[in-house]
Formats: sequence, structure tokens, C-alpha cells
Amino acid sequence: MIGFDYGTSNCAVATMQNGQPKMLTLGEHGKFMSSSLYAPSRDVIPNWLHKNINEPYKSTFANSRGFLISKGQEALEDLRYDGIPEHLSFGKSALERYLDDPSEGYYIKSPKSLLGTSGLLPQQIVFFEHIVAAMMAHVKHHVEEELQHDVTKVVIGRPINFQGRNSEQSNKQAIEVLTNAARHVGYQDIEFQYEPVAAGFEYEASLKQETRVLVVDIGGGTTDCSMLLMGPELMNKADRSAALLGHSGLRVGGNDFDIQLALKGVMPNLGINGKLKSGKPMPVNSYFKAVAINDVNAQTDFYSDANGRFLEQLQRDSEQPEILGRLLKAYNEKLSYQLVNSAEQAKILLTESNSNNIDLGYLTENLSQDVDRNLFLEASENQLNSIAKLMSEAVNQGGAEPDVIFVTGGTAKSPVINDFIKSKFGNKPVVVGDHFGSVTAGLSRWAETIFK
Repeated sequence: MIGFDYGTSNCAVATMQNGQPKMLTLGEHGKFMSSSLYAPSRDVIPNWLHKNINEPYKSTFANSRGFLISKGQEALEDLRYDGIPEHLSFGKSALERYLDDPSEGYYIKSPKSLLGTSGLLPQQIVFFEHIVAAMMAHVKHHVEEELQHDVTKVVIGRPINFQGRNSEQSNKQAIEVLTNAARHVGYQDIEFQYEPVAAGFEYEASLKQETRVLVVDIGGGTTDCSMLLMGPELMNKADRSAALLGHSGLRVGGNDFDIQLALKGVMPNLGINGKLKSGKPMPVNSYFKAVAINDVNAQTDFYSDANGRFLEQLQRDSEQPEILGRLLKAYNEKLSYQLVNSAEQAKILLTESNSNNIDLGYLTENLSQDVDRNLFLEASENQLNSIAKLMSEAVNQGGAEPDVIFVTGGTAKSPVINDFIKSKFGNKPVVVGDHFGSVTAGLSRWAETIFK
């Protein structure tokens, strides 16, 4: 039995050994695999999945996905004819293959953030199911290789809400995708646990007395808050419903901070603050859609033929057509992920330094942009205010002030974000957990509790 954090930014797995969670090594990825996938063609993903799962799941998958496997076979033959590697890549190697030639292949980062999207067509839902299953199969292979036995029982982490709008339907859709994907790859007993509750379970192991804890989990795709009653006497109880005092969650996380920093720190170099020859300000809708990598519909609109024609006309109408040429390059070469990745790397560097330089040489030779923490704070204002509301909502549901605030999630590593959280609670103690491992460890604790 394992706890599986299928995260927006990273995937991680832990199992209980000698009463303590042990993070497992996922092959070449180490303990954390970046949540990204690259395929030379999106059509070959079902074929890779069929090849890389075991019986009887292989036969079941073939029976339900025969048409898509046949379609993928044609794509595989084209790849072989052109001498293009047909394998899928995951984690950092997926990003490397994408950056090697952004205009070719299919790359997706953080598919979890898209699973609850409203308005997805049935074939789109099946497509995401295959992406998730491929990533799960890759992780499961490494887990079973390390443990030297099959793993069939899993607790998977989930946010409070996958999306802000139509949250009930969104959550149902996302959970169904995750459940179906897990079944495809051979998990038989599948349970879910809220990610902030799981993080709370890990913090609870250090408590000596009953404590009201506000868990603030700022992940890659969502921020989730839970008010929990925790302590030694509550540990190992399978029914914790009376101790779960309040929950709140919203799709605002690391991806959103990256996107906002891209808009503030990168997009001025593509003309977002420019003017048209008429003197009117530059229309900004295409700039927002260009970096909205967590919005399927926005990305579809940005890369549509109609938007390509619109951008060409916008370049002709611009006071600085050479600058608009960079936006057209982003369109033609499918650079959305590269633009946001530039902002993400800058955000990470701002954790250790007050300022740094973003290399934008892939747009124009020798182009770069300086960014600092003040710019990041300005870009993040709306996201930080949303997080403050979530914290207040969870506390209000709990009906009492927390004794301690436990902060986790990779995005919370940022001093800008951390200082903001501390400023909201005055003299309340703020404990910072393992930014990347608390949820995974807590999921493994819960797996032992409910499956033993």
C-alpha cells in the first residue's frame, strides 16, 4: 500500500516502514518527478500505455480502446519512417525534449490542473485519462522496482476543489479521470484524501497534545486550507470526520503565480504594454491566452488559425511591429510552456535572491529581462488576496481560531508568499513543513490506517 501524491508540479510516492513514512525513489527522477509528459505524437499515448501495463489490464484496455490503439499505430509507422524516437518521456526529460524543438511533438505540464475543466468533450476526457494513466504507469513501474512486489492499494491526494466554477461537477469529473487511470494501470483498492488533511496527518505525528491546526497547502495548481483537530489520541483512527472542522480550496497555485509573473515580467518584451498606430492600447487578450497553460480553451483559442490571422494583422497595426513579431513567433513555434517556464525559473531563483535575470534569447538573440521580489509581489496581488480569503473561510468554518498554522506546498517556499501568510495571523505560531514531502508522507500514513 502506498500514498501517491499525483501533484500539479511533482509526483511522489511514500510507504510506511517501521512506523515512519519512507519516500520512494522513482528511478532517474529521484524522489520527485516533475508532472510533465512528452510524446512524439499525441496519438501514440494509448499505444505506449497498452504496451506498458500488465495483464489482465492490458487486455481490458485493448478491448475498450482498440480504435485509438489502431489510430496510434499509423502514427507510430510515420514516426519510424521519419526516424523519430517513438517513446514517451516524463519529468525533466519531457521538458528537455520539448525545449529541443517546441514546434514538434506533444508536451503537457501539470495535467492535473486541467482534469476538472468545464465543457470538456468526451474524447478530451478520455485523452486526459490516458495522459494520467501513462504517468501513473511510469511511476508504478519505478515503485514496484524498488519495493520488489506488486502494489495494488493506493491513497491518492486530491485538492478540496479542482476548479473554482461548477466545483461539484468539476470534482466528480476529475476524480473519475484519476480513478479510471489508476484502474488502467493495476491499482485495485483506490482511495482519495484531501491534500491539506494528509499534510496535517504528517504534522500530527509531532504533536504532544490536542491542537487546532490550520493547514495551508499552496501547491502547483491549487491552494487548499483545512482546519483540523489533531493530537496523539486521534492518530490511527480511521474515522476522523468529527475532527475535520473546515475546508476551503481554489484553483490558485504555483502555475498561477508563474503565469502572472510571465505577464508582468516577460510579456512586455512581446508588446503587451505597447500601442497601435491609432494610439489605442494594445489588445491584451491574446497575451493572456498565450500563457494560460492551465486553461484548455484559452490555449485552443490562442493556437487557432483565426488567432494567427489576428496576430498578423495586429503586427501590421502596431507601433512596434518587430516587438509583435515575438508574439507571432510564440504562436508559430508553440512557445507557451517555454514562456511560463522562464517565469517559473525566475520565481524559483527569487527564493534565494532579491532579483535575477530572465534569459529570453529564444525570442530574440541576447534578449533578457530583470525581475525582482517587488515585481513578483505586485504580479501576485490577486492570488495572495485569494489565499487570504481561503484561510479566513476555513477558520470561520472551524468556529475557532487555530492554535498553529502549518504551511506546506512547493509554492510556499517563496519568501514573498511566506511573509504574506505570516502577516495575516499576528502572533500565531507558523510552522513550515516539508514543502514537497508532507502531503506524500501523510497519504502513506492514511493508507496504513485504512488498509491495515
